[in-house]
Amino acid sequence: GVYFGPYPHVYAATETQQFIQKVYPLRKCARNSKRACLYYSMGQCIGCCDHDVTQEEYATQIQKISRFLNGEVKEIKQNLVEKMHDAAERLDFEQAADYRDQIRYIETTVEKQTIMSRDYTNRDVFAFFMDKGWLSIQVFLLRQSTIIKREAALFPCYGTPEDELLSFIMQFYQEQNHILPKEILVPEGIDTELLAETLETTVRIPKRGNKKSMLDLATTNSELALNEKFLLIERSKHKTVGAIQELSEALGIAYIETIEAFDHSNIQGTNPVSAMVVYKDGKPERKAYRKYKIKTVEGSHEFATTQEVIRRRYTRLLREQKPLPDLILMDGGKIQVRAAKEVLEDELGLVIPVAGMVKDNKHRTASLLFNDELVELDPRSQAFHLVQRIQDEVHRFAITFHRQVRGKNSFSSQLDQVEGVGPKTRNKVLKHFKTMKRMREADLEEFQKLGIPLKVAENIKDSFKTEVPK
Repeated sequence: GVYFGPYPHVYAATETQQFIQKVYPLRKCARNSKRACLYYSMGQCIGCCDHDVTQEEYATQIQKISRFLNGEVKEIKQNLVEKMHDAAERLDFEQAADYRDQIRYIETTVEKQTIMSRDYTNRDVFAFFMDKGWLSIQVFLLRQSTIIKREAALFPCYGTPEDELLSFIMQFYQEQNHILPKEILVPEGIDTELLAETLETTVRIPKRGNKKSMLDLATTNSELALNEKFLLIERSKHKTVGAIQELSEALGIAYIETIEAFDHSNIQGTNPVSAMVVYKDGKPERKAYRKYKIKTVEGSHEFATTQEVIRRRYTRLLREQKPLPDLILMDGGKIQVRAAKEVLEDELGLVIPVAGMVKDNKHRTASLLFNDELVELDPRSQAFHLVQRIQDEVHRFAITFHRQVRGKNSFSSQLDQVEGVGPKTRNKVLKHFKTMKRMREADLEEFQKLGIPLKVAENIKDSFKTEVPK
């Protein structure tokens, strides 16, 4: 095999690898299929399954990849630059930015590696970068002049970055899997005498040459890692708070801080349940989720089920003087929205906006029913994706609860058929074993510890022997 690397910037290396698969595709899968796979249609497979590929043609692709990874990228970079300019002229700035980033990834990945030297001393390199109160630390572990491992740490910095790095290095070698090297390289400002005395090894601050290049590269990686974290934070904020702002504007509400969403679940009207999920500032508040067993409705009756759940939820909030949501989402259309508003406005005197998550023929939210009008959300908007996440979450929560209730009821129903098992014994068994699987695997002694007579315990165990497999 031919090996390339190591590549300290993992993200850039991964992006470049994916780029190579598109420009110089090889065989993608190991199966001897008789027709082309999806990767071939996407241009990421040479297509051995679709047509004959000669050994010479395949070897040529490998040679091109080898030259690319050895730094012969001038032609490809020029092609990407031209595509970037063309995209910018078409005002497709997002595509242009993608081309720009790809050029940077290629330069970062295939440029001549400065981390190598002819010095085979085992050493570790520590560097840091600090911004906006966060400290990013990078560690390169060099053995035989090659980086065998890279470690990173990101955390808030409450002191000086130099003191934090000094403390980090001392703790780093207290861990059993970190072996002390012959030499440690650190940046300016670190107390090398204290560190060398404590660790009993050589500690240096390089000023020039390959060692300085190694330290600079680690510092650059520290900065890149921190910038990527800030980018993720920004994207997360756009995905949550930004989505809430978009949704607020679409519905004409000042700011939707808290959303409560409801969904019902039953099978042909049996074991009806409802579930509620809560989202605050675009994020799920799982501790605030609630489950409801329907008490006053028999069968599948969406209108009555909605009214019972809404009545129970908001009567309790009023009684306990807890804050009300800014928006209620019902997993359904006009029936659920009208049922909820009747209880809120006519019975409880509350004015809380209620919207229905209207589904398309694929059972996915397509729009919101609000104030008797359909509010279409841009499928590319963060608000649209937020509503879909809420719909998926409340549906998942309701289905999971319904399965639990149905399983428990089936469990209870089977026990009711066993001779000698009354309500007290049934509840005792249900409380202890919780699932049919646990009860099936238990021995008679475990039943007897619950105060159940031996004969009744044998009857319970025998009931599972005659159970019809599903």
